Amino acid sequence: MRSRALVGVGCLTATFVVGVAACGEDDSGTAAKSGTPTAAPGKTLHLYSSVPLQGAARVQSEALVNGAKLALEQAGGKAGPHTIEYESLDDSTAQAGSWTPEAESANALKAAQDDATAVYIGTLNSGAAKVAIPILNEAGVPMISPANTYVGLTTDDPGSEPGEPDKYYPTGTRTYTRIVPKDTIQAAALVTLMKQEGCTKVAMTNDKEVYGAGLARVVELSAEEQGLELTANDAVDKNASNYRSLAQKAKQAGADCYLYSGITANNAVQQFKDFAAALGPDAKLYGPDGVADSGFVSEKDGGVPKALGPRVKVTIATLSPDQYPPDGQKFFEDFTAKYGIANPDPYAIYGYEAMKLALDAIERSGTGERPDIIKALFATKDRDSVLGTYSIDENGDTTLTDYGVYKVVDGELAFDQTIKAQAAG
Repeated sequence: MRSRALVGVGCLTATFVVGVAACGEDDSGTAAKSGTPTAAPGKTLHLYSSVPLQGAARVQSEALVNGAKLALEQAGGKAGPHTIEYESLDDSTAQAGSWTPEAESANALKAAQDDATAVYIGTLNSGAAKVAIPILNEAGVPMISPANTYVGLTTDDPGSEPGEPDKYYPTGTRTYTRIVPKDTIQAAALVTLMKQEGCTKVAMTNDKEVYGAGLARVVELSAEEQGLELTANDAVDKNASNYRSLAQKAKQAGADCYLYSGITANNAVQQFKDFAAALGPDAKLYGPDGVADSGFVSEKDGGVPKALGPRVKVTIATLSPDQYPPDGQKFFEDFTAKYGIANPDPYAIYGYEAMKLALDAIERSGTGERPDIIKALFATKDRDSVLGTYSIDENGDTTLTDYGVYKVVDGELAFDQTIKAQAAG
C-alpha cells in the first residue's frame, strides 16, 4: 500500500497533470434531483486546484490534493461524457513558506486563460481567495473552495469589510462556492467551546491576515452575544521574536484562557508558548482550523512543545469518521488503503468532496460549459455526500454547520467532540 501511495504524492511539490483511466464508479451526486442532463458530446475538460504545497500548510494541502485525486480516480476520470484532466498548482513559495499573492494570481490567470478550464478547486487560505475570485469571475470560471471560511467572500454579514462581497465579483454574477461553513459558525463554535470548558476571560491575538482578522472580529461579536469576556484582540507582527509583553498584559487583565486567530505560518507556535508561560499551567489554549496542521501540533515538525499539547484544542469543520454517513466512513477506508495513512489529515475529506462536487456539477451541466456548470453548482440541493447532506445557497455557502473539536495527542490531532454552534444573530 505504501509504495502505491508514494506514486500518488511524490510530485506534489510541483504541478502535475492527472489523466485517470476508468477504474471506478461515477458520482451521481444530485443529478437525479436536478433533472436529466442535456445530451452533449464528450470533450476534455481541465480542473485545477491551487493550495500551498510548501511551508507549514504542506501536509494539509497534500491531503487535500490526494483526496481530490482519489475522487477523480474513483470516477474513472470522467464527469458524464467528459474526460477530466486535473492539475495541482502551488500558490506558495519556498522563501515565504506560505501562499503569496503573486503565486495565487499566477495560478488563477493560468486557469482563466485556459479555454478548457471547467472548475478551479481552491483556495486553502481566505486571503488567497480574495486574489483569485475576481480573476476567475472575469473569465466565468466556477470555483469551489474546500477550506475558505472568511465571511466577506460571500456575504456582508458582521465580520466582513466595506464593499464585500460584491467587489470580488466584477461581472455581477456569483461564480464562487465553498463546502466549509463560514466563520460566523466557527466563531460561535469556539466561543461555545471556551464557555463550556470554564473560560471566564479570554485573551485573543490575530495575525492581521484576511482570515485571522476576520475570524477575530466575528469571535468578538459571538463572545458578546454569549456573555464571554475578551480581555483583548491584539493584531500581532508575525515576524516578532516573542510575544511576552502581550502575554503579560493578558495575565494582568486576569485572562484564564488564550485564543489565537490566524494560521500556523504567522508565528503561531511562539504565541502559544509565550501565552502558556504567562497565564500559567491551568490556562487553556485554543485555535481555529488555521492551525489544524502538523506544523502546529507536532513538535518534531516545529510545532508546539509536546508538554503543551494537552492544554490545546482547535476547531475544524471535520468530524470523527464514525460520525459521518456510510459514504464518509468508506472514504476514510479508501484513503487509507490508497495512501497508507491510517489517520488522514482533516482536509483530505474536503479535497475529496470538492472534486466530487465539481464532477457532479459538470455532469449535471450536460454541456460542460462554464455558465451551465455554475448554474448546476448553485442548484445543488440536498446533496448526499461524504460530509453529510447539504445544499449550496444563493451566496455560494454550504448549509453544513457542525464543527469538530480536536485535542493534541502525541503530536497529532485527535477528535474530541462535535460542537453544534449557530451563527451569531
